[in-house]
Amino acid sequence: MSRLAQVSENGQKVAEAIASVLKVEVEIIDTELVRVAGTGIVRNDVGSRLLRGLVNKHVLQTGNHIFINEAGFHPICLSCPLSGRCFYRASIVYPIIAETEVIGTISLIAFDDAQKETLSKNTGSLIEFIGRMADLISSKALEREIVAERMVMANRLEAVVDAVYEGVVAVNSEGVVTHFNQSAERLFGAKKEHIVGKDAKVILPSLPLAEVLQEGKGFNSREVFFNFGGRKLHLLSTARPIKVENSQIAGVVASFRDFKETQRLAYEIMSTQEMIDFDDLVGVSKSFKDVKSKAVKISSGNLTILIAGESGTGKEVFARAIHANGPHGHRPFVSINCGAIPENLLETELFGYDEGAFPGARRGGKPGKFELADGGTIFLDEIGNLSLYLQAKLLRYLQDRRIERVGGNRLIPVDVRVIAATNNDLQEMVRKNLFRDELYYRLSVIPLVIPPLRERPEDIPLLLDFYMKRFGKLLGKDIQGFSDEAMKACVKYYWPGNVRELVYAVEYAINLEENHRISLESLTPEIREETRKKTRDGIAGDGRLLQLAQMEKEAITAALDRFGWSDEGKVRAARALGISRATIYRKIQRYGLKPA
Repeated sequence: MSRLAQVSENGQKVAEAIASVLKVEVEIIDTELVRVAGTGIVRNDVGSRLLRGLVNKHVLQTGNHIFINEAGFHPICLSCPLSGRCFYRASIVYPIIAETEVIGTISLIAFDDAQKETLSKNTGSLIEFIGRMADLISSKALEREIVAERMVMANRLEAVVDAVYEGVVAVNSEGVVTHFNQSAERLFGAKKEHIVGKDAKVILPSLPLAEVLQEGKGFNSREVFFNFGGRKLHLLSTARPIKVENSQIAGVVASFRDFKETQRLAYEIMSTQEMIDFDDLVGVSKSFKDVKSKAVKISSGNLTILIAGESGTGKEVFARAIHANGPHGHRPFVSINCGAIPENLLETELFGYDEGAFPGARRGGKPGKFELADGGTIFLDEIGNLSLYLQAKLLRYLQDRRIERVGGNRLIPVDVRVIAATNNDLQEMVRKNLFRDELYYRLSVIPLVIPPLRERPEDIPLLLDFYMKRFGKLLGKDIQGFSDEAMKACVKYYWPGNVRELVYAVEYAINLEENHRISLESLTPEIREETRKKTRDGIAGDGRLLQLAQMEKEAITAALDRFGWSDEGKVRAARALGISRATIYRKIQRYGLKPA
């Protein structure tokens, strides 16, 4: 639809008004030579296209008005089939210009001698008059386009605001609510139609919107507490004034988010996604400082590293610190637990797949972890759980630095530093033909063995204090330390889950503690109870030193007796011991453990 056709109703009214005053006929033509308005004998032809329209074409091309005194005899008319016998007697044709573009014409037309005489006697004044009418129609067209554009922008803004996860509330300069998005409806528990158009000071009195309106200053991440609809809300808010010319305040827009949700996200980021360097590795024991010093030295290179240690000793933390301190610390660090993913899925997770590799494969394929880590580091945790087939595929990558997607037939160069970790005895697995010896030698170019927590008791108070401060701040509690009794229990505890178990224990204690110092009663039942004393001390009832395997068997059996031998019980037991579900299933099978 042409620009004039969109205002045809306005054009028709203008044409009829002119015709009734001047007693001549009027027609309005768009750039496609379609008559969008007309009076008199051309009224019935509105909507149809001119068959010739040579004069209109001339005005559209030149942008200049023209007066045809003798229609059919003017030079423009000579090429027309109706030349000399045109049913028009005379006409004034004027261009309609919107900004710099000719969008159509408006014409005064004479079909008889009286109308022709009117045009001939008053040509100058009529040209000026019809020029004003052309400007009027042009302004109507521009006005409609501006309104349409604003409607599109308003709808687009509404869609964007509704797509935002945070609740968004906006008010105008009078404090009346103008926007209340879908997330705000969810957060406040109120419908948009009950809020928009109302005075924010009345309906949302506790929101700090009036303050921003008055002072013209916004704020970031401010905690807001208020009651709304019988609910107590604790939100995190950011607000900005809406400024127009001369810095005048036209309104305020504010975003809101549930504070508990923000706190949860912050905890997840802090606990799993934060950047870690060697300064974050806490410990003063000689064994820990030695392995830390070795890790610092080897981090600057790009050689493959094998980190060994019991579950929960901090193998991934060391891997992240090595990555961050290395030459590619600004590139991706991709972690994958080889024991937590079924074998039939692990290959596609590691190496990706091409389109059509299997039923349901995503169109275009999918890159694996190696490709995602290109230029950075990939951390393969529980490497001992890899099947012999995947061990061979990993070995192939370490040899030629290229991977092949599942279902693919091309080798893709990938530059990745490999850091592997295990809590298994890989040398023993090599002897039992459960692990490829050539892969073991490739991985263990630089081995790191992280000592368990029980072998560095002097580090336990430091770790307790470190995580006490972290969780105390995160949970908003003023915890100042551990009681002597609680600290002694923690230092003497066996810590089968190592640092991971310690972290969970501190979080558990801070959640339960109501005073300023963590008491023995706030510690986990495993620490408080003495049921595992012989495994903690490593001494049997008759004073014999127990072998590590025997200690492990008794610890797992005790955990399963406590939580149950069902699948759920095994998961809970693994969590309490600080090991993975895959590990506890493997240990049960290895030791042939059964319920009493």
